[in-house]
Amino acid sequence: MDNYIFLQNYWWFLISLLGGLLVMLLFVQGGQSLIFQLGKNETEQRMLVNSTGRKWEFTFTTLVTFGGAFFASFPLFYSTSFGGAYWVWLLILLCFVLQAVSYEFQSKKGNLLGKKTYRIFLIINGILGPVLLGAAVGTLFNGAEFVVNKAQLADFGNPVISSWTNPAHGLEAALVPSNLLLGLAVFMLSRVLAILYFINNIDDADIITRARKRLPLETGLFLVFFLTFLVMLLFADGHAYDPVKDTIFVEPYKYLHNFLQMPYVTAILLIGVVLVLFGIGKAIFAKSFKSSIWFAGAGTVLTVLALLLSAGWNNTAYYPSLSNMQSSLTIANSCSSHFTLKVMTYVSFFIPFVLAYIFFAWRSIDLRGITKKEIEDSGHVY
Repeated sequence: MDNYIFLQNYWWFLISLLGGLLVMLLFVQGGQSLIFQLGKNETEQRMLVNSTGRKWEFTFTTLVTFGGAFFASFPLFYSTSFGGAYWVWLLILLCFVLQAVSYEFQSKKGNLLGKKTYRIFLIINGILGPVLLGAAVGTLFNGAEFVVNKAQLADFGNPVISSWTNPAHGLEAALVPSNLLLGLAVFMLSRVLAILYFINNIDDADIITRARKRLPLETGLFLVFFLTFLVMLLFADGHAYDPVKDTIFVEPYKYLHNFLQMPYVTAILLIGVVLVLFGIGKAIFAKSFKSSIWFAGAGTVLTVLALLLSAGWNNTAYYPSLSNMQSSLTIANSCSSHFTLKVMTYVSFFIPFVLAYIFFAWRSIDLRGITKKEIEDSGHVY
């Protein structure tokens, strides 16, 4: 394989891996949406808020890293989506700003809005954040309304390569049924992962009992949305790329073909789904088992990784244009230069050290489960 092509595929793999990690870490948002459902008094709600509050920065940092990596490796996607569909990305950013403000100020003395208002902000982030992110990712499969004209870069009066053709500028993505299905699946998955995380992280019998009771319902809704999206994806038309003619064309059952032609990606998907179901099943049927989050979390990363790989590998247009088919983005026509990808690849070798740091930081934070006594006695609580 040509070195440049290898680097393009390598960086799409890293982007997909970061996407999987981001979806797994959305358990923070899922936990925020459950504050009033699992916490029936002030102490219990503070326990839930502190449980997710110790991890929200991991999610936010991964989101920023995901966007930064996309910008560096596939800048044309970044300028097209973030520059054209700006309303949906601004709403996502606003949700995360509300989250940061809520965690830092809800327990401050003299805050004007009151603790309950900030917790409502957390719930807004917990619902809208995953749904909007899922809908935005759905456009990688279902496309968006934009036009790319690289020749316009020579127009000094208006050197804009990409232009959006829909006045909603990204908000329309949430109205596409398949995008909305993925958004709802991500939202329900975040709640399932949050429940598994609370079971592992909180040492309180009442909260754990309520969490285990909610788990089957949340799991059922997640499976309905996810399986419906997956079936629709496998039977949908996709946009394929012909590297010889340098053209984009519609290919029926493109994503089904991708999974059949890339059995290693299919294996990753199946392993991921099995791990998610195993983690959930253990939490439902083994009442003393508390480590389900690690199985379901790893399964989530693998499942999202496989789905995103199917969106970009095997000569697939990962961002189809609904306004002009030939404007669709592929990893070949939207990536950075060979030199840039090569230099960035050397930098990427430090990623395992960063992951190791995150692992040890996470472990040190979670050495002991959160208890009522800790919340009542601790000087630093959210």
